[in-house]
Amino acid sequence: MKKSLAILLLFFAAALFLGSQASPLSPPPQRIISLAPNITEILFALGLGNQVIGVTRYCDYPSEALKKEKIGGFIDANLEKIQSLNPDLIIGFRGNPLRVINHLKNLNLPVYVLDIGNDLESVFMTIEKIGLITHKEKEAQSLIANLGIKYRKIEDSLQSVETRPKVFLSLHGMGLWTCGKESYLNDLIAKAKAVNIAGNIPKKWLLFTREQVIHENPDTIIIMTKSEKSFRRAKEWFQKESHLGDVRAVKEERIYFLDENISSRFGPRLVEAFEQIALILHSEQLRRDR
Repeated sequence: MKKSLAILLLFFAAALFLGSQASPLSPPPQRIISLAPNITEILFALGLGNQVIGVTRYCDYPSEALKKEKIGGFIDANLEKIQSLNPDLIIGFRGNPLRVINHLKNLNLPVYVLDIGNDLESVFMTIEKIGLITHKEKEAQSLIANLGIKYRKIEDSLQSVETRPKVFLSLHGMGLWTCGKESYLNDLIAKAKAVNIAGNIPKKWLLFTREQVIHENPDTIIIMTKSEKSFRRAKEWFQKESHLGDVRAVKEERIYFLDENISSRFGPRLVEAFEQIALILHSEQLRRDR
C-alpha cells in the first residue's frame, strides 16, 4: 500500500523541467520514447503506436503499450536502454527528474518535456503540443474536438445544479492523502459543481488529519484506487474508523470509487474521470439529461 501511494504521488509530482516552445520536427519522428504514462496514452490516441519504441513500466494503457520495450520507471529511467533504442524523439512530462533530463540532453538525445497547467483545458493544450512536434496536428485537433464535445455535454448537464456538495477525495494508500488547490483533481471537482474540502490549501497534494475531515464534515467521500477490491478495503476502513463515524459521508454511506488508472493521468481519459466524478455527485441530473 505504501509503495502504491509513493508511485502515485511521484506521478503527480511538480515539474522539474519545462519543455521549450513546441515546433514540428523534420522529418517526422519515427522512433519515439515516452517517459510518462499520460504521454504514452496521447501518442497512441494520435495514431503513433507504431512509432513508439519505448515506454515506462507504468505505461499500461492502451493495452498495446504493454508490448513495447520498457525503459525503466517514471523517475528511474535506464539511460543506457534509452540510448540503445536510438530514438529520434523522447517526450517527458512534469515529474521526470531534472537529472534524468539533463543526462539525456548531455547524450545529445532529442528530449522534449511538457508541463502545461493543472486544469482539464490544459490536457487539450498538451495534446495539441504533442500533435505539433510529431506532425499529427490534424489528428490532435480531431481528438481535442471529440473530447471537447463530451466535456461540454457534461458541463451542460450540470448547468441547473444548485447544490454543491462538500467532497473529500482520498488518494488510497497510507494516511488521508488528498488533493489541494493546485491539483487538477481539484479543478475536476469544482467543474463537477462540488467543493473540495482541501481546495483552499495552496498545495497539489497534502496529508489530511482525522480531525480536519471531522471538522470539514464532507457530504461525499471519493476514494481513488486501482480496483474495486482495494476500494472495498478502503471504504471499510472509513466505516470502521470510530473517530469518523459521525462524518456525514460515512454516516449516510456516500463513499464512492474513482478509477485511479483513469484519473491519475493527465491525458485524454481525464474527461472520463470528470464524468465519473459528476455522476457520483449528481447522478440523477446527468442520467436525466442523457
